[in-house]
Amino acid sequence: MISDKFRRELREQAKLWQAEGLIDTSFYQQLSERYQFNTLETASRNRFLSILISLGGILLGIGVITFVAANWQVWSREVRVALLLSLFVAVNAAGFYLWRIPPSRSQNSNPNMPATKGRNKLLGEGLLLLGALILGANMALMAQMFHIGGSSYGLFLAWGIGVLGMAYSLRLTSLGVLSALLIGLGYWLAVLDWSSKVEFSWLEVLVRQMPIAASIMFVPLAYWCRSRAIFAIGAIAIIFSLQVSIVQGLNLTWGTPIFCALPPALLWGYDDAIWPKVHSRLFQPTARSLALLFLAGVFYVLSFHWWWQDLPNPAPTESNWVLLTNVAVLAGFTLFEWLRLGRLELRRPRQKAVDLTTSAIGILILASAFIPLIHLNFTPLPQLATFLFNVLSFLLAVGLIREGLALGNRRTFWGGMVLITLQIISRVFEYNTGLLLKSFVFVLCGIGVIAAGLWFERHFAKIPDE
Repeated sequence: MISDKFRRELREQAKLWQAEGLIDTSFYQQLSERYQFNTLETASRNRFLSILISLGGILLGIGVITFVAANWQVWSREVRVALLLSLFVAVNAAGFYLWRIPPSRSQNSNPNMPATKGRNKLLGEGLLLLGALILGANMALMAQMFHIGGSSYGLFLAWGIGVLGMAYSLRLTSLGVLSALLIGLGYWLAVLDWSSKVEFSWLEVLVRQMPIAASIMFVPLAYWCRSRAIFAIGAIAIIFSLQVSIVQGLNLTWGTPIFCALPPALLWGYDDAIWPKVHSRLFQPTARSLALLFLAGVFYVLSFHWWWQDLPNPAPTESNWVLLTNVAVLAGFTLFEWLRLGRLELRRPRQKAVDLTTSAIGILILASAFIPLIHLNFTPLPQLATFLFNVLSFLLAVGLIREGLALGNRRTFWGGMVLITLQIISRVFEYNTGLLLKSFVFVLCGIGVIAAGLWFERHFAKIPDE
């Protein structure tokens, strides 16, 4: 799918080419019709309008809930039930009706162009989002009226599943994001109250098997909506719940290496082409960015020496066999991903572009698992482990800077700069150093960051446009 940024830059260049006489008016018109230059302003206004409508829908929902709460004790139970159901049905029916109205001018003859939304469609989407918020209020108030006991995380999980059904049926990204946030919040509250008794058997299964459940709920929806936001939030939910399963299901000696290595391996090995009928790598860059972010966080945290001093060794929990099902399934899927990546690397010739290769990332992942494995199961090496994780963090930062320079990617370059600067400053504060040395390090880091930024921008300006 061609982005609006590319079309806007192409329009500016096409106007420049036409002014310089490189192309004639007819060729410019062909470019304009193919890439729909005339819809750029409309698309920008629609995005801004969708943000306003979504924000207004949320505020309107909060206002309706507040109004109902203010008059709740005055109305009878029958009036309350009728009001709640009528409001829910009316808002969703109006939203669905407006959402189904097509734009007055449909100009998207090119399937590669992003679809434009009319104002009625945007307003309908805002009302559907409001209806999703009313659904949660109805569930909470109905439970209160009929004295149905339950936990707060049970409410959020049930609410999120309801919104998830709406997202699948309507193919709406906003509802998908809302459902992912609600289910993620419900799972977080369940983790904080992990020892309590879950009131429903299906809710207990959902909480215990959240990594597998989140994969089934959010990954297909992300492809259905073609939404990177849903995929990113779903991937974070999968990784977080997987880490909880590792911590609760394994003791520290074997759980720590898996905790450090399995999530980045799962994310980096992900390839959209694994799935049938998927022919584009829409979400692979997002998954790999999350893998690099996870590795940077692990390397930075484990570079502190106090992590390696007298680590405890707790016993596994009683329900470890249930939680380890998640670990086994996702570990098997990760192994399948990397075997497939290996076959692809053997079949195709080496690329000449400079990049953080899969082999280098694989070595970093193996090192993040191997060092804790040796330290916890064979021989303690606190000083060596601290030094090695500082080296791994430095190598990752240098790799990010190198890739950012080679590809002209500001985000990757500054990610490496932030990581290496944070590592230097943390080492200065971690060890007992004088104020004079701390001041010198801060001044040196500041000068280095400014010089690196100026040099990168000058280097980036010299990169020829392809």
